[in-house]
Amino acid sequence: MALRIRFTAEDFSRVRFAPRPAPLQELNAALMKMCSGDDELLFERWRRRLLRSLPRAAEPLGDLVPGTVAPGFLDVFSDTLEDGLETVRAARPELVRSEIERAYARHAAPAPLWVRDLHRGDSDAWRLLHRAQQAAFETALRPVWPVVQDLHHAEFTRHALTVAEHGIGTALAGLLPGARLRDGLWALAAPGERTVELRGRGLVLVPTFHWTGHPLIADLPGHPLFLTYPAGPGLPLVPPEAGGAGDALAGVLGRTRCEMLLLLAREHTTSDLARRLGVSNATVSAYTAALRGAGLITTVRAGRAVLHHRTALGSLLVRQHAE
Repeated sequence: MALRIRFTAEDFSRVRFAPRPAPLQELNAALMKMCSGDDELLFERWRRRLLRSLPRAAEPLGDLVPGTVAPGFLDVFSDTLEDGLETVRAARPELVRSEIERAYARHAAPAPLWVRDLHRGDSDAWRLLHRAQQAAFETALRPVWPVVQDLHHAEFTRHALTVAEHGIGTALAGLLPGARLRDGLWALAAPGERTVELRGRGLVLVPTFHWTGHPLIADLPGHPLFLTYPAGPGLPLVPPEAGGAGDALAGVLGRTRCEMLLLLAREHTTSDLARRLGVSNATVSAYTAALRGAGLITTVRAGRAVLHHRTALGSLLVRQHAE
């Protein structure tokens, strides 16, 4: 299964990395992650918290994505929220209609009235969408936006140095695990099989720090191909004003599992963890199984004892939430 992108010589000179994060595209990525249901241990608390905190004003966004297909006119890469909202509103009416029809093509239930109004260009429906996107951004992303900006700057700098020292081919080949570039064909792991011909349009690479899945493409007429790829730490982002490692991790893993992971900087037995945390051996066994399944700890048997220790990934998680 692969996404393949075919370059002309001209296209290689038209590859660029987005210099700043795109608020609405990052919002799309965060909402996709919220609805995906994967990475349960690391993201489930974040997912539940975000679902509870989203205001009613954001609910129309769910109507626009009734299944797994989102309308393409929501893929906007402007680097400010205001410009992004204006770009969505300026989408060509025929594009809006065709993309809404595509999103509902395999959905049995009829579209809500406001979506049908949007389909015909009603100004009240556009204002409803504007408020929904703004409300969702303020809730889901505004608290962590400084973190997104810092991560984006580091990612942009890293690739700029790679291109300067080794060329764009090396940057593309190393962008994602398993990426291959050969004879002008760039292959990336993705669900399904798809080949995109650039034919001189060029390519814009956009990192996202909320989505952890396969690369996402926006292929709209008259525009370069935009490829959004996962570049974050693979963890929910924490606002800059959050507390230390313990407080930040507790929001991701839960208080007891967080304390357990912090303790496991040194090796401990199941009984020792139960005594230190004030819980039963059965609870420790359940929590260590979850942490082990996520690759954050290892467990080995030594005689009659069971020993647990934090992995390099677990230590990286602690460090990232302590910074």
